[in-house]
Amino acid sequence: MSDSVTDTVPGDPGHGADQGEPEPIKAVPLRRPGRWIAAAAILILLGLFIYGAATNDAYQWSTYGKYLFDSRIVSGAVVTLELTVLAMAIAIALGTVLAVMRLSPNPVLRATAWVYLWIFRGTPVFVQLVFWGLFPSLYRQIDLGVPFGPQFFQLDVQGLQAAFTFAVIGLGLNEAAYMAEIVRAGINSVGEGQREASVALGMSWTQTMRRTVLPQAMRVIIPPTGNELIGMLKTTSLVTAIPLTTDLYGRARDIYGVNFQPIPLLLVTATWYLAITSVLMVGQYYLERYYSRGASRQLTAKQLQQLADAQSVVKAK
Repeated sequence: MSDSVTDTVPGDPGHGADQGEPEPIKAVPLRRPGRWIAAAAILILLGLFIYGAATNDAYQWSTYGKYLFDSRIVSGAVVTLELTVLAMAIAIALGTVLAVMRLSPNPVLRATAWVYLWIFRGTPVFVQLVFWGLFPSLYRQIDLGVPFGPQFFQLDVQGLQAAFTFAVIGLGLNEAAYMAEIVRAGINSVGEGQREASVALGMSWTQTMRRTVLPQAMRVIIPPTGNELIGMLKTTSLVTAIPLTTDLYGRARDIYGVNFQPIPLLLVTATWYLAITSVLMVGQYYLERYYSRGASRQLTAKQLQQLADAQSVVKAK
């Protein structure tokens, strides 16, 4: 009885087993001409716009270059950064307190936080800033003491002339209402099991929030907080309602109110806002990556290389 001989073809699964490793599959990507056509059209339109803007005398690029690094513009950018940082510091601190109050089992605290959010989210920030500008007219002086008794502290509000302080307070109190909802959403994203475990360890409700819930909620809180920070940077241009004119937009407006060239000065302002926003976006990216550690199973390039080296060692054995 003769043995039968079976020929194997390259596509046969048994062929790769006889030869060791199977031949690598050569994947050919699909041709997508529509993508290239759309990309080319966008690049052409962008090039035409840039060329038209560069050759349009109405933009007054010489004036733009003259005032781009003007000392008044730079000082206005510094004031804008100060307003942004201080207002966001107030908003984050107060927003966290309001979020915890809304989740508190105490009905008085919940109601107080809800009324605060209702007022500050329901009225425009420009209107609120106008009221803060009129604050010295509403309250000429603030007295702290015992009713119908001795006074411990007295503040002459009309003599302050603190437009910058009122701008920071107005922006911070308005933003705190939005930060409260962001923090509350982050707290609610933490599973109930984490809170139950903290209670089982003997932690109080306040300790559970401070030690267990809030640190885990940061992964959800950071991205929208970065957006609010960028939004706050641009909202500072509304402090003219107080009025405060030492910010970036206020300085540019003062300059073009004299030379009657608003277009190049507005372009200067937009450039500075865009530059500061770009820096803030980079910081937001690294902050998000820091707090997202362990939340994703996606491996980095270094981790993938270490995994490949480990597999090579196992195959060698």
